[in-house]
Amino acid sequence: MVKLIASDLDGTILRHGAQKVDKSTIDVIGKLLDAGLLFAPASGRQIVSLKRLFEPISDRLVYISENGALSEYRGEVIAKTAMERNLALQIVEDVYEQPHCEVLISGQHTAYIKPKTEEYLYRMTKVVNYKTTIIDKFSDIDEDILKIAVCDLSGINNSKEHFFSRWKGQASIAVSGELYLDFMESSVSKGKAMRQLQEYFGLSRDECMAFGDNYNDIDMLNSVTYSYVMETAADDIKKHGKYVTDWVEGSLRENFKSII
Repeated sequence: MVKLIASDLDGTILRHGAQKVDKSTIDVIGKLLDAGLLFAPASGRQIVSLKRLFEPISDRLVYISENGALSEYRGEVIAKTAMERNLALQIVEDVYEQPHCEVLISGQHTAYIKPKTEEYLYRMTKVVNYKTTIIDKFSDIDEDILKIAVCDLSGINNSKEHFFSRWKGQASIAVSGELYLDFMESSVSKGKAMRQLQEYFGLSRDECMAFGDNYNDIDMLNSVTYSYVMETAADDIKKHGKYVTDWVEGSLRENFKSII
């Protein structure tokens, strides 16, 4: 029996560029929670942003945030993995020097930005609705760096090869959307976070389900028995799913008819 469900957000629960979770999806997840199941948003986003998205039920969820660098349940940190500071700051400077690229640095409670454009500032504070702190110097950050996010407003395909060739082997790197690429400590992934949750809650992979659509979801999909890949995903991602779906809520309704 499935006891833990994890789902990516952007491109998965949040389809077609949506920035709000449908009320009907919140209601379905709430019924699963009422029945004793665990539900985990699994995202490259920060925990504060995830809690805002799931506000009616936010205090009841497990969280895999920052692509697995920070996991939390009911206010307790389950696992946290920071980047080596000097390496992180070198990557940040490299990102900032690239044309069309903006950088966001994730701490545990806020994200630090030094916007080049008003478009990026608006996107992070109004569209994505991140909790942000604007800084003058990257060296001013005085807490652990959990993740570095590149936003290439011209499309991440235009710059990802530079970052992979420059930093592969020194950090975990994952494309997380049409505009975004993330750097984490080299051991970090959503899959590692899923395995940490399995150990924390005493669950086997046969008791876990996951939904995803992008390359940063592959390790998580491979860590559960019931893996769903979105219909819109690339073919080389679909091969990592046992099932293909076009609607997370619909798949939950189908799998848990007796509850929902």
